[in-house]
Amino acid sequence: MRVYIQDTYPEDFAHCYGCGYKNPQGHRFRTYYDEAAGETVTCYRPRPEHTAVPGFVYGGLIASLIDCHSSGSAAIFKMLAEGRRPGQGEAPRFVTARLEVDYLRPTPLGPELCVRGRAAEVKDRKVVVESRLFAGDQETVRGRAVLVLLPEGMARRARDA
Repeated sequence: MRVYIQDTYPEDFAHCYGCGYKNPQGHRFRTYYDEAAGETVTCYRPRPEHTAVPGFVYGGLIASLIDCHSSGSAAIFKMLAEGRRPGQGEAPRFVTARLEVDYLRPTPLGPELCVRGRAAEVKDRKVVVESRLFAGDQETVRGRAVLVLLPEGMARRARDA
């Protein structure tokens, strides 16, 4: 059975517009671990309102997809480094410290977009994720993100909200 890491986020931290299961207006991006490939995967089909120029996906949506894929991936790679599998308890929650998005070519509107990611670095409080976005079989975007464990001040504020 496929485990989507966002479904295992603590309830207090599941409000993200991009990937939060508690945000009914959000995109609800979902990330899983493809063990055979050793990669994380997030797939999403943009809707017509996600247009930049007719026929092409808005770059801000793509950046959001890379961002949420990376934070979900960081949780997965951190769990794996600790000897846990996604679905074995709540996932650690990461936030973005740095996000780089390289648009290689325009991303067509229509095909499902799939982001595939690998861990470039896994440390105690930091994970670096490198991602590639495909529209069908065409790579259109690359991303690199530095994620850090949710700072205590943010965690405390979320619990108090």
